[in-house]
Amino acid sequence: MARSPQSPQKRSAAPSRWWRILRWVLGIGFGLAIFGAIALVVAVYNAKSNLPSFNQLKSSPNGQMIRVRAADGSILVSLGPSYGEWIPYSQIPVPMREAMVSVEDRRFRSHWGVDPVALARITKFAIENRGTGRRLQGASTITQQVARTIFLSNSYTVGRKFREIILALALERKFTKNQILELYLNKVYFGGGAYGIDAASRRFFNHPATNLSLSEAAVIAGLVKAPSRYSPTADAEAAVGRAGVVLKLMQETGAITASEAMDANPEAIKLAPEPQQNSVRYFTDWALPQLETLIDETEAPLDVWTTLDPSMQKSADTAIRANAPAGVQGALVALDRDGAVRAMVGGKDYVSSIYNRATQATRQPGSAWKLFVYLAALEAGMNPDSQVNDAPITIDGWTPRNASRRFSGQVSLRTAFAYSLNTVSARLGQEVGFATVADMARRFGITTPINTQPAMVLGTSDVRLIDLTRAYASVASGGTAVVPYGITRVTANGQLIYQHQVDSSRVLVAPYVAQQMTDLLQTAVNTGTGRAAQIGRPVAGKTGTTTSYKDGWFMGFSSGITTGVWMGRDDAKAVAGLQGGTAPARAFAAFMRQAVASRPVEEFNTKVTLPEWQEEPDAESYYGAPDDRVYVDPDGNPVEQPGATQPDPPVEDGNAPLPPQQRVPDEQLDQEWIDRALGRNPRGDQPPPPRRPAPDRRQPPPADRYPDEDARPYQ
Repeated sequence: MARSPQSPQKRSAAPSRWWRILRWVLGIGFGLAIFGAIALVVAVYNAKSNLPSFNQLKSSPNGQMIRVRAADGSILVSLGPSYGEWIPYSQIPVPMREAMVSVEDRRFRSHWGVDPVALARITKFAIENRGTGRRLQGASTITQQVARTIFLSNSYTVGRKFREIILALALERKFTKNQILELYLNKVYFGGGAYGIDAASRRFFNHPATNLSLSEAAVIAGLVKAPSRYSPTADAEAAVGRAGVVLKLMQETGAITASEAMDANPEAIKLAPEPQQNSVRYFTDWALPQLETLIDETEAPLDVWTTLDPSMQKSADTAIRANAPAGVQGALVALDRDGAVRAMVGGKDYVSSIYNRATQATRQPGSAWKLFVYLAALEAGMNPDSQVNDAPITIDGWTPRNASRRFSGQVSLRTAFAYSLNTVSARLGQEVGFATVADMARRFGITTPINTQPAMVLGTSDVRLIDLTRAYASVASGGTAVVPYGITRVTANGQLIYQHQVDSSRVLVAPYVAQQMTDLLQTAVNTGTGRAAQIGRPVAGKTGTTTSYKDGWFMGFSSGITTGVWMGRDDAKAVAGLQGGTAPARAFAAFMRQAVASRPVEEFNTKVTLPEWQEEPDAESYYGAPDDRVYVDPDGNPVEQPGATQPDPPVEDGNAPLPPQQRVPDEQLDQEWIDRALGRNPRGDQPPPPRRPAPDRRQPPPADRYPDEDARPYQ
């Protein structure tokens, strides 16, 4: 039986049902779209109402940037996130504005904060690469980047991207395009620690962003995509290549003409030199913590102008590296006459060790400490020509010795200091009082603990190099206190907020005492233990060597510069041959020749006066064993060197020297040689009468034969 055909009602039922489903789905979708649009509008306007004002966004803290400058204005180091000065939109060079729009968001002027074309591209990217871990990129407008830079993190998630879109739309509702571009160019990261075009311009080209050329603007604009990859300081070739891409895009968008694009030459850009990162960091590490007590500004970018002289710093670094023995560390501090630190080296290599031996290490100064002994004696009424007895002395069971194991009886203070007589230092300390010597050291700026045991006169109390250098500088200044400083002024956004004031009102000793001390120090360099520190112009100074050659020092001044040098091992182990008159004195001379080369020669206000030849030690005694050391236990108490034996004294040795009539004339230093060495003519224009020269075996050995005070007889 044939089936009857379906009725028209049944044939139309199926399409009607599907149509209803479709309309229901479309209605739901439309409703959701309307709801979503309303929610988006609400979210956008809610975000807009909560956005800070434009001025608040400009001044929002981003981390303080500090540029540390040398005395000549060059940048030593930049610390912290580098935010330069804020550049208003009207002052931003047009090439910089157009370069950034062309390369980052060519439809910036036409979209509402989100680029639909780019958004569709990123949506497709997200679907195709779901679960691969690849980052969502390439769709952010300039407005979105501003939102992310100021308000969000750099995490690549859908949730963060949605919040970024909401904020971008809100920013477009609240601010103008020019304001948004101004925020962007002053906030975005350009690599090298630089945030904003001004910081980037100063970092890479060493000038403000207001002076950017087209080529420089192209380089900076090309950095945003990959700051580390296209950084001109990291890969100049990659930076130039990226700048070429930017110029091409600028031409495509009509920002520049073809001829302008061809005239631009990124390869000819002169990059700023890289700031020094080695020994100069010892100085900046010492100076910058002082900002906490000098200023209250914690947000605005700072320019810190310092006292450091780049050429002196380079010379100091070279002098320490060239003269410090292998395995030995060295430190140097150079102070100008007002206390300005012109050079500071805290070790051979900052990269391998940031420990600053110039300001942090405390070591025994040896005979360099005798400065305070003799200052106390001079202040007590003695003078360089005062006679003291170089004879055996025992104080509370302690018996110091001279290097030659000899004694010369009555000698002048000048002779005793020139040859660093230990017995005389002990006698002077006993006469003026060991507490008086300690007080003198405190007065001159020694901040470390000082013991008052008898052996303290030979330098058993630990000191810092910068403190001891300060003391010698105060002598050089005529007895007026010199306080080391490293910061001359500080500016915040170009406004002066701190200016150093030098205080030269505090007098430590009477000027005549300082002049007499300079007399002694000058003699020590010219004829005594510090001859290796001579530089062809007047120098005053003192060497120092400690127990078993653990520390070597030279402290001195010339032409307004006072320099202290220390050498030794960090573990305080002995260093064979390390004496104050060897490597430290040579490093001092090498540095000072360069440091004072451009300064006029300055004569001291006291002439060099040699000890009388009758008071000079026998030439033979110059070969005495070094003895400018005090052996101490862990508590600083003097002890006898373990295993030391006392040699039989020479024939002339004893409690006092042989009477002059019993001495052999050939055993004495030749007066003619002394006069010739110092350029001194005792009879005016007439040459001195001929003298019978001492035999060659009795002539004083050349400087390199007694390189340190400890190798001299009166050590």
